[in-house]
Amino acid sequence: MAAFLEKVRQAPVAVAGGGRLLFALDATASRQATWDQAVQIQAEMFHEAAALGGLQVQLAYYRGMGEFVAGSWHPKADGVVAAMTAVRCLGGQTQILKVIKHAIAETQRQRIAAVVFVGDAMEEAIDDLCAAAGQLGLLGVPMFLFHEGHDPLAEGAFQQLARLSGGACCHFDASSAHQLRDLLRAVAAYAAGGRRALENQARRGGAAVQNLLTQLK
Repeated sequence: MAAFLEKVRQAPVAVAGGGRLLFALDATASRQATWDQAVQIQAEMFHEAAALGGLQVQLAYYRGMGEFVAGSWHPKADGVVAAMTAVRCLGGQTQILKVIKHAIAETQRQRIAAVVFVGDAMEEAIDDLCAAAGQLGLLGVPMFLFHEGHDPLAEGAFQQLARLSGGACCHFDASSAHQLRDLLRAVAAYAAGGRRALENQARRGGAAVQNLLTQLK
């Protein structure tokens, strides 16, 4: 946890007064159990960022036989939460490379402050993923990857993607949902208001965010 928070602290500074955050999710069948939980967490991210000048969030997800969806950019929680509520997970292979390539294309049009990715598996060529994550790093867009479950292959891959993009990787499961919530709020604060906003949030946040304040000091 401390290492993750240190990575958040070291990530490139976001533009204060509002930012854009790509929130990408694995929507394959293995993640159905935690999808509804993610909907609630997404709404809380918006609420945290609202007082910092706002945050635009784009929901992206993959599922089924090569289906990849990226929605509109939303300045309020309602639009993204409605989109997530309508999604049902379908079996299929991971498409993380599509997520990263989409993030590269989006930030070349208008800068993205960060990419959040939540998933539990990796079934792609790791060299291709790493090359794309390195491009994100060169563009100054960190990936914050949240690894659900205990797949060592996915965990190792996510750690590499985080390192190459200048972001961070953190494990979570159903019993640590509160930590995921607090850490996503921290990333939202970073995207909306930069490191200063992160520090302000840490002064009033939960245990994970308090650890972040310690790292900042």
